[in-house]
Amino acid sequence: MGIYDVDFERGLVVNIAWSGYSAPSQPAFPITQGLTARAIAGVRTVNAGNVADDSGYMTTFDSTRAEIIVPVLAHGHGDLVIGTLDVESEHLNAFDADAQALLEECARVLEAFWAESRLR
Repeated sequence: MGIYDVDFERGLVVNIAWSGYSAPSQPAFPITQGLTARAIAGVRTVNAGNVADDSGYMTTFDSTRAEIIVPVLAHGHGDLVIGTLDVESEHLNAFDADAQALLEECARVLEAFWAESRLR
């Protein structure tokens, strides 16, 4: 899992925390790339059950088969994406509706905290 900051001024998505067996291979990348770009532009979760079938997927780990990107919105500012939660799995179709709902709730909980930390 990775937590990424979305920096529109610099046009970058930057990893700020991760867990797993190694760091992401791309700790920073342009806002216009990958499944993350789709989540940011659409202001919605992108759930790729098989990344091999998705031309937008940017390889982070060779073992990844499924990925879900959940946008974190600016608390009280509508559709402004300020971050993302990015979870990858070695299993196809790893993120069912319950897993997606849980991650989306985590993103909502992070909204106020994230916005507060940006003001400091």
